[in-house]
Amino acid sequence: MGFPSETIIQGDCMAELKKLPDRSVDLVFADPPYNLQLGGDLLRPDNSKVDAVDDEWDQFESFAAYDAFTREWLAECRRVLKDDGALWVIGSYHNIFRVGATLQDLGFWILNDVIWRKSNPMPNFKGTRFTNAHETLIWAAKARGARRYTFNYDAMKMANDELQRRSDWTIPLCTGEERLKDENGVKAHPTQKPESLLHRLILASTKPGDVILAPFFGTGTTGAAAKRLGRRFIGIERESAYIQVATRRIALVTPATADEIQVTTSKRAEPRVPFGQIVEAGLLRAGDVLYCAKGKTSARVRADGSLAVGAVTGSIHKVGAMVQSAPACNGWTYWHFKTDAGLAPIDTLRAKVRSEIAA
Repeated sequence: MGFPSETIIQGDCMAELKKLPDRSVDLVFADPPYNLQLGGDLLRPDNSKVDAVDDEWDQFESFAAYDAFTREWLAECRRVLKDDGALWVIGSYHNIFRVGATLQDLGFWILNDVIWRKSNPMPNFKGTRFTNAHETLIWAAKARGARRYTFNYDAMKMANDELQRRSDWTIPLCTGEERLKDENGVKAHPTQKPESLLHRLILASTKPGDVILAPFFGTGTTGAAAKRLGRRFIGIERESAYIQVATRRIALVTPATADEIQVTTSKRAEPRVPFGQIVEAGLLRAGDVLYCAKGKTSARVRADGSLAVGAVTGSIHKVGAMVQSAPACNGWTYWHFKTDAGLAPIDTLRAKVRSEIAA
């Protein structure tokens, strides 16, 4: 089933999830009720009331009721996920451990838990606990054997000044102009997430054109980030007031161009090209000689894509390791062939074949 670029559905999460086809979405981002179990008003030292989450949708009669609700929506999300799809879910200490256990019970395979460290958390006004300065996201594949889930590792590294991205993310709470408010200046939603958080996880774990499902859509942060990054989205939300805010918000988003949403990729994400394919294509021929970068070591190409050095034969990697007395070798960068301009790595021939495959 093909989905349009933007789909917002008003209705009960469970009822609407059941209408979606099996294996139809690439990613789920879930921001479910946290079941905060607030016992009364939260007051500042000056006795002013803190604007806390006391909405009906966050209230459950017991942990058992919350667990049943969690199991039901997670099972439906697993059904609609493609086999190479993944799920992100966010929560606080009130609920994330229960959600995590249910994820594992249902067969999801947890890839990471990510700490969202809030650079501007709300203080602990009573002074009875540590300031609650983080929330936890769980990233999970549909199943343990699902090794094809999307992870744009090199894009995450590039966005972090070419350092490997860690699992603790320091991102401020949604404030200022980004914080949506109604005509009376009141927050449109008590737990609006910053778009920067969604930008990062969507960029990390989806490709342009992928379908992202947000079963608890709220005021549409997932939809706004998805549209901006050239992804399609399905948002399910029960509350009409949130739907109205989300619709207006997303209408104002200008999507990036196709070129702008391309990300840094790694060779691991490119089509596999064995060295034998280079020989089959005639880019090198049996009997040609390859050299190390300094030209002091040589090997002869054989018709099946193996190399020979004296009586020793093997792959470009095995022979490269052998001549260096090294435990391993990347033959693509070690071995070079002669050109009019001098020696060039055989990896340039692999790049040529890959470009022809892509064309």
